Amino acid sequence: MPRKSFTPEQIIAKLRLIEVAMGSGKTAQLACKEASISEQSYYRWRKEYGGLQHDQAKRFKELERENARLRRLVADLSLEKAMLKEVASGNW
Repeated sequence: MPRKSFTPEQIIAKLRLIEVAMGSGKTAQLACKEASISEQSYYRWRKEYGGLQHDQAKRFKELERENARLRRLVADLSLEKAMLKEVASGNW
């Protein structure tokens, strides 16, 4: 079954929909089924996006992407630095 990817806005909308359904007396399992997501996804999303608004969630995802990019850059630069140190010392 292909995996669906949701935007942060869609995730927050589904979380709100499930919260409303649960507030009206439905179980989490039934509310998730009506929202077409698994119960596991609901709890994972609630943990990650719990109290965020749409714009905050979008900014959060942008920061996560930027952080991952910067971590890759630091790793690459650290590797280059280590290689240059090794070449400069002449121990090979």
